[in-house]
Amino acid sequence: MKILFKTLSLALVVSFLSCNDDNNGTTPINTEVNFQYVNTINVGGEGAAEISAYDTKTQKLFVVNSDAKEISVYDLKDIDAPLKVNSIPVMSGAPNSISTYNGKVAVALEDAVKQNNGKIALYNAENNALINSYTVGSLPDMVTFSKDGKLIICANEGEPNSLYTNDPEGSVSIITVETGNVTTLNFSAFNNQEASLESNGFRVFGPNADVAKDIEPEYIAVSDDSKTAWVSLQENNGIAKINLVTKTIDAIYPLGFKDYNAAGNAIDPSNEDGKKELRNIPVYGIYQPDAITYVKINGIGYIISANEGDAREYIDDKGTETEDDDEDVFVNEERIKKIDLDPTAFPNAVELQKEENLGRLKIALDLGDTDNDGDYDKLYAYGGRSFSIWSENGALIYDSGNSISEKTLELTPATFNDDDGRSDDKGAEPEAVEVLNLNNERYILFVGLERTDQVMVYDITNPAAPMFLSILSHSGDEAPEGLLVIPAKDSPNGKDLLLVSNEDSGTVSIYQNVQ
Repeated sequence: MKILFKTLSLALVVSFLSCNDDNNGTTPINTEVNFQYVNTINVGGEGAAEISAYDTKTQKLFVVNSDAKEISVYDLKDIDAPLKVNSIPVMSGAPNSISTYNGKVAVALEDAVKQNNGKIALYNAENNALINSYTVGSLPDMVTFSKDGKLIICANEGEPNSLYTNDPEGSVSIITVETGNVTTLNFSAFNNQEASLESNGFRVFGPNADVAKDIEPEYIAVSDDSKTAWVSLQENNGIAKINLVTKTIDAIYPLGFKDYNAAGNAIDPSNEDGKKELRNIPVYGIYQPDAITYVKINGIGYIISANEGDAREYIDDKGTETEDDDEDVFVNEERIKKIDLDPTAFPNAVELQKEENLGRLKIALDLGDTDNDGDYDKLYAYGGRSFSIWSENGALIYDSGNSISEKTLELTPATFNDDDGRSDDKGAEPEAVEVLNLNNERYILFVGLERTDQVMVYDITNPAAPMFLSILSHSGDEAPEGLLVIPAKDSPNGKDLLLVSNEDSGTVSIYQNVQ
């Protein structure tokens, strides 16, 4: 099999060995990093391996298999030969997410009608027996245990139907495992703050929507002390902060925009210019994070986001087998060549709108007409083509700028932006993020790229100045959807592991730190 493991330089990949003072009598701690491919689990077809979770108590891997509408269960004691031992049939609807804690498995299940309330099903990891099920909000899309295992938290996306005639409220459900009590939080308290949120880069733009209905919670990160959760609001370009003690929503943090005309933020905006090239352009990026994760470094907590971007597109297919009769119900994106540009803001509009320049790039239609005269004074594209590090209160500490584009173009030019085919959309589309804590001495960030089938590796020990390490990829893996880090102390073979769940190929690939 073809294995790809490219590095910027040997000095960045093979890192320092951190040693304690010889006088304190402790054993030196190995914090070197060198992840290499080990094996691939072929779960099934497309959609068979979206998200995975590992139970340390049973050493089993649980994989969300939407293709078979089951949770596929693997014995991971021997990572060179993972064995499928059984499966958990889905009780109803479809599985979206999974999380484990000390012998328990929580599965997020959407209803057959997505706008109806969904379920969280809790299983015994040893024998797959159903322990309990809980009713939560509409379309539970991500589920996780708190770090102490006392709570289960799920993000209920609340997507509208295809005709946009039924748009449920987005919500967050908190389940107390011991009592089975469920608290579902909505965002109605923020309806009167819409103007102030939007002025800082938050988006509320669905037809006749208020804040509560427009918000679509996507992903959850939980603090080490299990007292706080953060929820990415992808379509809305924000992050919500949840108090898990009082079970209330403390705040919504608008994330603002990224200037692609600034130094270090260049992108490739066209797939029709005959070349792969980064350039600064008069466009802003909407961060719109998908996955987020929490990490505490030197006593300070941070939220790390994968800035994928996401447009809303709802189309009525009229029940036919062809697209000829399809009708746009709500589409909020358009290519720059098809919109009217303000002549004062863009005096060179004719040149800009050529396909080899900005004409192919898709932008958000709800932003940019600052004077409401029907033409666009500013341009906003979906996603940040980056990862970002935020404070616990939503302040931007670091954004990777064009590092992902720059490094994939330099080291893997054939796969850059899916061979340039996604340059006019959202680029590589950072989808997933996970952090490996190496004995509180080094912190290694993994960023999954959905469109280039790769995982970027960075050292974020200094959150204000992360350092690129390498790119991981394995031939045959397509569209990494979920990343799972198993630290050496919990690992079946005593080594740090990274598991990459690939949605399109239906595979889970295993990498291990060989240092």
